[in-house]
Amino acid sequence: MSAPFEERSGVVPCGTPWGQWYQTLEEVFIEVRVPPGTRAQDIRCDLQSRHVALAVGGREILKGKLFDSTIADEGTWTLESEYAADPWVQDQMQRKLTLERFQKENPGFDFSGAEISGNYTKGGPDFSNLEK
Repeated sequence: MSAPFEERSGVVPCGTPWGQWYQTLEEVFIEVRVPPGTRAQDIRCDLQSRHVALAVGGREILKGKLFDSTIADEGTWTLESEYAADPWVQDQMQRKLTLERFQKENPGFDFSGAEISGNYTKGGPDFSNLEK
């Protein structure tokens, strides 16, 4: 049986009491559960090159030093309803994760100019039955 897509692609969500975080080869994603009715004005997010801090409604959720330096100007945060996720964003994320999976599984190939089309949902087609 093949491993779940998240494990094959190197993306494994790490659950926490406040939500979850996960990372790809180049990005870190932090998902925080917030109380219903939370507005952007209720959130204080401080992204620096070596530190991150997040507070919701005056309550500190996370704060700490990062393992390595980041480009703080490239960090973003959004407040989204779990039921109103943008389909286009989900589509683009799935394409990116699929390309990252291909790169990891085929390190000798250059996928820098590649584009994903066709069946890429849930990591693309399952070829595990062809391995042997």
